[in-house]
Amino acid sequence: MCMHSTKSALLAAMWLFLCFSLLLPLSLWFVHYGESWLLEWSLLSLGSADIKFSLLLDPMSLMFSSVVCLISGSVLMYSSNYMSTDPFLRRFIHLVLLFVMSMNFMIYIPSLPALLLGWDGLGIVSFALVIYYQNSKSLVAGITTILFNRIGDVMVLLTISVMVLQGHWLIIFTPSASLLEYATVLVVIAGMTKSAQMPFSSWLPAAMAAPTPVSALVHSSTLVTAGVYLLVRFHPLVLNSGINQPLLLVSVLTLFMAGIAANLENDLKKVIALSTLSQLGVMLFSLSLGMVYLSMFHLLTHALFKALLFLCAGIIIHNSGGVQDLRHLGGIYYQLPFTVSCLVVANLALCGMPFLSGYYSKDLILEHAMEDFVTGFLLLLLLVATGATAAYSLRLSLSCLWSPCNNTSMSSTSESDISLLLPLVLLSLGGIGSGCFLNSLMLDFSTIYTLPLSLKVVIGMLLWVGLAVGVSLWEHVPELNKKSGWYFLFSSLWFLASLSGPATANIGMKCGSSVMFNVDQGWLETIGGQGMYGLLQYMFMTLQKWQARTFNYIVLMLILVVILFSVSEVSFF
Repeated sequence: MCMHSTKSALLAAMWLFLCFSLLLPLSLWFVHYGESWLLEWSLLSLGSADIKFSLLLDPMSLMFSSVVCLISGSVLMYSSNYMSTDPFLRRFIHLVLLFVMSMNFMIYIPSLPALLLGWDGLGIVSFALVIYYQNSKSLVAGITTILFNRIGDVMVLLTISVMVLQGHWLIIFTPSASLLEYATVLVVIAGMTKSAQMPFSSWLPAAMAAPTPVSALVHSSTLVTAGVYLLVRFHPLVLNSGINQPLLLVSVLTLFMAGIAANLENDLKKVIALSTLSQLGVMLFSLSLGMVYLSMFHLLTHALFKALLFLCAGIIIHNSGGVQDLRHLGGIYYQLPFTVSCLVVANLALCGMPFLSGYYSKDLILEHAMEDFVTGFLLLLLLVATGATAAYSLRLSLSCLWSPCNNTSMSSTSESDISLLLPLVLLSLGGIGSGCFLNSLMLDFSTIYTLPLSLKVVIGMLLWVGLAVGVSLWEHVPELNKKSGWYFLFSSLWFLASLSGPATANIGMKCGSSVMFNVDQGWLETIGGQGMYGLLQYMFMTLQKWQARTFNYIVLMLILVVILFSVSEVSFF
């Protein structure tokens, strides 16, 4: 069974690689000629009602879909070896393919009701993937994930109801002025829930209970970026309604919060998850400034090197016997030199090292922020978060490179298996060259940035300061863990994890229990259906008893009436 499942995973990976090889040239053709196609099929026509199925093919959707197929194929090929002993590997393959299908539904379909199929499918399938390991931790993480995603689903449903008043559901047409504010607020809240922005941030680190291949796919390039992609599609609403200013504040606070928390986190996968949360804030920050294509550019490059980070982390965790604590990892480079090399490449791309993929997008975003005269406070938070990115990236690399070996290896992972090496090679090439490649395709350099020398030097200085902080944190993590107060505030995502955890759940459970006993099982039982039934039953039973007791008197009275009537008749005659 496991052998057949492994072959199925490889076949599914080959099919996704084939889709990537077809979509990439097609997207380049659309970019070269500036084409955008809206395809419609009429499904049902009844009088004035015309139900159509629409597809939107443009450079943005095709490029994003090709990246999703590349990462999905790499994850499935990786899983054929990483999860080869899993008895439910075939179920995992089906869930991943269903997830990819839902993602492509969301990418290509411009109609909100049909887009909801993909949007809702992402939430449902992600719940099934997060609880793939049947334990209480995975179940709690899955419930947290799906409940936060339900908020976004409700917002999309409300947006559909608002668009009904407009007479259509196509997202490529802006609603009228009377509906603009309502639709924009609903769409922005939906995007914030999927992309885990404040105050919906706690579900993303919790979702790391899922298998590592799931994290590489779901939490790097698909589920978390679905919210950003939705806002990119609705960017005329976001930029013209004035809600981009609150979104700017939320995105900067999110990336600052996640950057500080990642430097204080010791769980390997959670550090990568918090880095994803930080980069999602960067994407929405650039979008709220009007840099739509630059936001999409960063989304694509980030998806490639972040998936690479997760896959490398999975190999390291597997080789260390399931240990994810950075303090217990060390000497990994001598056991897995190629894996750690790919990890370092991904980390360098993440912190924006020159000429790697992350450099092209992050440097332009920072320059644009300085050019647009962003508020001093927000710019300070942005610069601090950028330095924090370099800090936790270096700390993660040093923990795998030069830390002493504090844990005995429980299993030996060979790097000679092509199903493990090929995904790392493909994603490493993407992390190195995708920035330069996409830079020439997606961005227009007609805008000239004229920044003073001091601001140009600031970005480079931030990188070096962040690297110095990363070395300091790597050397003094045990001392930091003994502290409290501010440390607990920043490491708990500003108490968002606690607020969405047992404390809030207990309040809800107590309120629900009180409502159940006092309302549902209390006065509603009296005035509701059961109460009225009992009242009527009591009334009729009382009447029946009274009739039974007075039956003899009634008969006697009837006899007396008959006798009196007979006597009166006799006396009359």
